[in-house]
Amino acid sequence: MSQFSRSAVFGVVAGLAVLAAPSRAQTGQVPKFAYIDSKVILQRAPGSAAIQAQITKERADAQASVSKMQDSLRLMYDAYLKEKPTLTAAQAEQREKALQAKNADFDQKVSQLDQQMQQRQYDLIQPLMVQIREVLDAIRAEDSYTFIFDVGNDPGLIVAADKNLDITEKVIGRLKPVTVNVAPRSDSTRANPVRPAPAGITRPPTKPPTR
Repeated sequence: MSQFSRSAVFGVVAGLAVLAAPSRAQTGQVPKFAYIDSKVILQRAPGSAAIQAQITKERADAQASVSKMQDSLRLMYDAYLKEKPTLTAAQAEQREKALQAKNADFDQKVSQLDQQMQQRQYDLIQPLMVQIREVLDAIRAEDSYTFIFDVGNDPGLIVAADKNLDITEKVIGRLKPVTVNVAPRSDSTRANPVRPAPAGITRPPTKPPTR
């Protein structure tokens, strides 16, 4: 998952940072700990490659749409430059205002595409994240762990640990392949409890100048 846009994990991994069992202070039981590496889990989870491939494809399609709009804007600007010597001051001003409006509309559409891609990335990876959470909850309950830490989410949290406490492989072994939804969700604009990171859809650096 190294190539999952930190989009894709988009802050969702933070939800796996620590799983805790009810306090054992009153039971006298010795706390029991384990840890996982969420980055390894997300790299090797069944279906993760398909999720990444779909994200990459949709991001490329969105970026191609942006480039097409950029080309249209550039043609409009080039036509203006070619005709400018023959235009009156009023006509030139009108054309420049039209270019500015077109450019503003372009920026708005690029922003909308990026937001839509953020949501798509979240939608695509969320089923996997839910399954990982369920597997972690089950393992914690079965093995009576007090805490399960995530060293992949914040490597600085644990600087040294007993490898025997690493249950990453156990988690991966219980994961099932997830279905990749290739069609955007109809409710993709719904409220999202986890704010996705930027999807990386950007306009090309060139910007038609105006007078």
